[in-house]
Amino acid sequence: MSDTLENLEKRLKTLEDERDIARLIASYGPLVDSGDPDAVAALWAVDGGYDTGDWQMSSRADVAAMVRSEQHQGLIARGCCHFFGPPAVTVDGDRAVAICQSMLLVRREARGFAVARAGVHLLHLQRNESGWEIVSRTARQLDGSGQAIELIEAGFAR
Repeated sequence: MSDTLENLEKRLKTLEDERDIARLIASYGPLVDSGDPDAVAALWAVDGGYDTGDWQMSSRADVAAMVRSEQHQGLIARGCCHFFGPPAVTVDGDRAVAICQSMLLVRREARGFAVARAGVHLLHLQRNESGWEIVSRTARQLDGSGQAIELIEAGFAR
């Protein structure tokens, strides 16, 4: 009986971790679209990295600076939506890997949005005393170059 209870507790903890990580990833879009640099940066470890392919960030301060940048603020002023699909999460104790896809929708005209970018994100996360945080996030566009496919393969390599 105790083996069964232990097994159920372990399974419940894994499900809670997966849910918490999915919530963290899902919060990025609304936070970055609202232009809240401190809330976006708080998703990362203090020395966490974010590699978009065009932009290399290596700390919370760098992530906050990206949100404050003219380039990002211009997207917000025009109208944009960073939309993320559900992540596939693999939890291993206090570490996890997640892979998901995203689209950046940008307002192009008075009545519509256009897909500006479609990509893949590979995230490495760690648990700290207050919950999960991003240690590294790598994003690549689904542009046929193969770089996004490499991230997908890495995300599912268990």
